[in-house]
Amino acid sequence: MRELRRADGQTAGPVRTVPRLLQLSEVQNDQENRDRLKEGRASAQPSPAAAKPKLGPPTTDRLVEEFLNYLRVERNASALTIRNYGADLAAFAAWFTEKTKSRCDWLRLDAFHLRGYLVHLTERKLERATIHLKMSALRSFYRWLVRTERLKQSPVVGLTLPKLAKKLPKFLTIQQVEALLDAPLKCGGARFRATEGQGRGRAKAGPSGWQAWRDKAILEVLYSGGLRIHELVGLNDDDLDVLGEVVRVRGKGKKERLAPLGGPAVKAVQRYLELRGRTARGPLFVNLKGGRLTARSVQRTLKRYLIAANLDPSLTPHKLRHSFATHLLDAGADLRSVQELLGHANLTTTQIYTHVTPERLRKVYEKAHPRA
Repeated sequence: MRELRRADGQTAGPVRTVPRLLQLSEVQNDQENRDRLKEGRASAQPSPAAAKPKLGPPTTDRLVEEFLNYLRVERNASALTIRNYGADLAAFAAWFTEKTKSRCDWLRLDAFHLRGYLVHLTERKLERATIHLKMSALRSFYRWLVRTERLKQSPVVGLTLPKLAKKLPKFLTIQQVEALLDAPLKCGGARFRATEGQGRGRAKAGPSGWQAWRDKAILEVLYSGGLRIHELVGLNDDDLDVLGEVVRVRGKGKKERLAPLGGPAVKAVQRYLELRGRTARGPLFVNLKGGRLTARSVQRTLKRYLIAANLDPSLTPHKLRHSFATHLLDAGADLRSVQELLGHANLTTTQIYTHVTPERLRKVYEKAHPRA
């Protein structure tokens, strides 16, 4: 409030001024109007996502998340199992969405839908074992839904799967295994031996030297301990007991066991660690940058040495595990002991290795037949 004075000096009376607060509010209202105008223009322009509507994730996907968490926490399943189950369930949901043009509601599916998915897998010419694995994820998922009282009955019950073909596991002979285990030093060891002979020590040893011993140690441990490939790449330095000639292995379901290592395997691992340098902790088998080797890297390494040893390059690291079990049984080991060494939960899983090799059949014939 202020007074206005006339030219003769008399007061003309009070004049009310506009409050400052009112001016601020007007500015704010004006700014809000401009913001609304901008938002209206932005909403008028179609976004790329709006131009092509996509079906969002199923509302019952929370069930899949709960199931995978149940596998992780209560069943203590491995990360690989959880990943595979999640991928198989996602593949079914994607197939259902594409087939029906609707979201996959797990609680409303019936045997007709699952039978249609089974036909779809069969038409893709997948191996029967692969089909069984994919349907196993659905069976376990619905068994959990019934157990948690989300459903009264599983739609997978009564679904007939194609019979599994009875195939004998592929394995290498002892001579083939020896040729494979010798391949790393024959391929990459010549350059290292020349460097080592010059007395340059570990700091000057070329990468081909310690890589050759690393690769030999990998193959020796795979065969000597009968390890799975993911068990091998998951080994740490402190899992190795050189004096006891054993290694602590974390198998399926995070179950631990002690796998024995033979003399050649221990020697190869010791030589590799001398060149690489052993640490208190950290991965046992590392790459050039010091990181943990992946399963894929081991597969590529094995393929290279299979070719060098004139063996079938399509053989996988798991074939060394098959060879481990077969050679033990051929030498007279009992099935129960082989089960413990392999880390199998059920003896029926180990029984696939009880196939009769020609060598074992010949020994039985020569021992038992009177005219052999």
